[in-house]
Amino acid sequence: MCRGLASLPSTCLERAKGIKARLCRVLHKPDQSLSSYSYKTERQRSSPEESLNCKVSFEKLLTNKHGLSAFRAFLVAEFSEENIAFYLACEDFRSTKSAAKLPAKAKNVYDEFIASYAPREVNIDHETRNITKGNLEKPTLSCFDLAQHKIYTLMEKDSYPRFLRSTAYQELISQHTNKNNKLLCSGRKMCT
Repeated sequence: MCRGLASLPSTCLERAKGIKARLCRVLHKPDQSLSSYSYKTERQRSSPEESLNCKVSFEKLLTNKHGLSAFRAFLVAEFSEENIAFYLACEDFRSTKSAAKLPAKAKNVYDEFIASYAPREVNIDHETRNITKGNLEKPTLSCFDLAQHKIYTLMEKDSYPRFLRSTAYQELISQHTNKNNKLLCSGRKMCT
């Protein structure tokens, strides 16, 4: 290790290793370059009609499996997929039926996304991090609610509008328009 890196705190080095690992996963996807990764697979599975429904609201996007898949791919391409992964992990945690499983599941979610050494650390403020850490002393189904709300708001206000302006989403809208035009023309004999 060079002298400059040795002086950095271990948390910085761990975070850099995590970023490097994520970048390597994206770059080593077979038959996909970094620029073409964004929606190549999801575009084939999602119909234009379903994708148009995602424009209604961010909540609608999260409840549409094809829209969610496309949004997740968008976040992977932007290196911020930890946000949607955390949101979904919280939803899964909230659906836990066994109270005996809560402490272990809560610790897993915290270690994966909230802790300062987390491999997929989400961007939340210090106060929210401390409140969430305190909630883990006696975990309940709502112990991640504040942090989840912050990440939801971040995605809704930042990532979601960029997703709707993305080239891939615009192509889906274009496909929908072209399909509707063909349907209209097939009913008329004068269309060219």
